[in-house]
Amino acid sequence: MYNTVNILHSHWAYLVLLILVLATVNAVVKLLAGKEYAPKDFRISLFALIVSHIQLLIGIILYAVGPYINIVKEAGMGAVMKDSTLRSNIVEHPTTMIVAVVLITIGYSKHKKKLTSKAKLKMLAIFYTLALVLVLSKIPWKTWLA
Repeated sequence: MYNTVNILHSHWAYLVLLILVLATVNAVVKLLAGKEYAPKDFRISLFALIVSHIQLLIGIILYAVGPYINIVKEAGMGAVMKDSTLRSNIVEHPTTMIVAVVLITIGYSKHKKKLTSKAKLKMLAIFYTLALVLVLSKIPWKTWLA
């Protein structure tokens, strides 16, 4: 089960990254160009929200069925924090990705409450850009590019 969920998590991440980049660039470009917020923008930002939440759920399942819980039980959190790979996989990556999904969720929720196109696009641009930076910072690039 672990291998299946791991493969799903790894492959779904490409879709998340693609849609998050698309949603972020779309919001930033339209904001800077002074364009109007359109139904297409709503759908793009909603799709980014949905795929990122699905990825988070897959990641939580992966964490639960994977070896990490046993590693923490056996080695202890002190040993995990001393090993950079374990620390990244067990603490930093999950925490950063949770924060990124929270930022996407906040940005999406806040943009819906705004009344003008500029304000809507500004909320999406700010929160989705912050989330994108976090996601890019904690993607395991060595695994992805191998």
